[in-house]
Amino acid sequence: MTKSILRFALFILTISLNAQSFSAKILDKSTKLPVPYAAVQTEQYKGVITNEEGVFNIDLEGNSINEITISSLGYKKQVFKIEHIKSNNYIIELEPSINELNTVYLSSSKPNADSIIAKVVRNLSKNYKTENIQHKLFYRETSYMDFDNLDFEIEKASHVKKKQLFDANNSLKAMTNTIMSSNFVHFTDFIGELSVMDKDSSKLQVKKATQIINSKKDFSLDNIQERAQSVVLKYLDTTLTYKLKTGLFKVEDSLSLANDNNSVDNKQEFEIGDLKSDAQNMLNDTRPDPQSLLRKILDADNYSFSLQNVTFYNDEMVYAIHFRPKRAKAKYTGILHIADDSYGVLKADYTYSKGKRGSKLNLRLILGVKYIEKISNGTIIFKKNKDNWFEPRYIRHETGDYFYINRPLKFIENSSAKNKALFNFKIEGVVRHIEELLLTNTTAITNAEFNTIKEVKIVPYQKQRKYNAKIWGSNETLAPTEELKTFDATDN
Repeated sequence: MTKSILRFALFILTISLNAQSFSAKILDKSTKLPVPYAAVQTEQYKGVITNEEGVFNIDLEGNSINEITISSLGYKKQVFKIEHIKSNNYIIELEPSINELNTVYLSSSKPNADSIIAKVVRNLSKNYKTENIQHKLFYRETSYMDFDNLDFEIEKASHVKKKQLFDANNSLKAMTNTIMSSNFVHFTDFIGELSVMDKDSSKLQVKKATQIINSKKDFSLDNIQERAQSVVLKYLDTTLTYKLKTGLFKVEDSLSLANDNNSVDNKQEFEIGDLKSDAQNMLNDTRPDPQSLLRKILDADNYSFSLQNVTFYNDEMVYAIHFRPKRAKAKYTGILHIADDSYGVLKADYTYSKGKRGSKLNLRLILGVKYIEKISNGTIIFKKNKDNWFEPRYIRHETGDYFYINRPLKFIENSSAKNKALFNFKIEGVVRHIEELLLTNTTAITNAEFNTIKEVKIVPYQKQRKYNAKIWGSNETLAPTEELKTFDATDN
């Protein structure tokens, strides 16, 4: 109870400290649970959405907003006065709408799920436009690294005293203990414009990018290997350079303690190709193309469909259709929300069906490497725009990959003696990514306009120790989660 009060007090304090930003939390009136991804409308075609915790932020600088309209699947569309929200401690309660299938179809036959899906497929080209458009967007990635096993050891080393070998292995053990007891997480955000001519032709312009990370807890795979190599090198002849071999493969021609220290990249830059690939891949899931995630889920040859219920969105009836795999090649199960009037998909929630996995690689016995994509789930939300077609509004995708690496590494002196040190490297765990793409505005763009866009190759980013909402100004972004708001690496 005390912890809940403290969290609520911190939430209210955060609101009052940022006078230019209005923040509130939306709850289900019946269950008191947060309502994620609700549309919060401030003008006819302007607004924000709540994050996964039901929280939203509105920038009030230069705006005279007296009320907001909130819409969410399964809830009544409601209008709230700003003053009423403030007087209610910045908590908004939405009233669920009736979603009883038998009540709606009391006097008529229930529609057939396969028939509804067939109409969705027939209307894809009319309901969705994916070419000659420009998206203003906000992207956020949250990355985690969880280790199940971490073991480094120098087995033997030519011309290295036993005391040195003992000290080196103790240093490696201390490093692994630190890593195993730490939770690694970092956040990457950027805002920009993605201009798309077609599936294979796009340009990204990034206006601002940030990365929030605790550099002392940067336990990415590359960083861990560099740290371990540095420990080993300290106990070898530091005046020499070394070749590094793993199995049959030479990794470095001239590895040294000095080179390792100088290899740290302090430029704080992203490659535009990487950022564009992240955003474009998520957007591709919403396309009506045969290979997109949305189109695969709508394939009646591979999936079975059943009408679960009907609900309402903006006072319009919406079908809630459950899908599950029919054939081995189908992997997902979930719910599709489909508009009754236009047969457009408003929302798709999906996750791996029981027993399903993604791509995998098992060379554990041959090369000491194993990889399995164990987690894949997400949400895609569309909104109908003023031109009556559905544009993507929010996309969330979570992946979790199991990895195992067990390889011997050999350090070989670049000298006539060619002394060697044998180092065992074993690491096992799960790397998890949550990607979110918020499309704040979508407009048409001509070929001529697309050709004039200049796409740079490198984008600088601001490295932060904690979240700072002011850095984004009046740009529409996702409200930070509690995890992001409380992340603090200022003492490191």
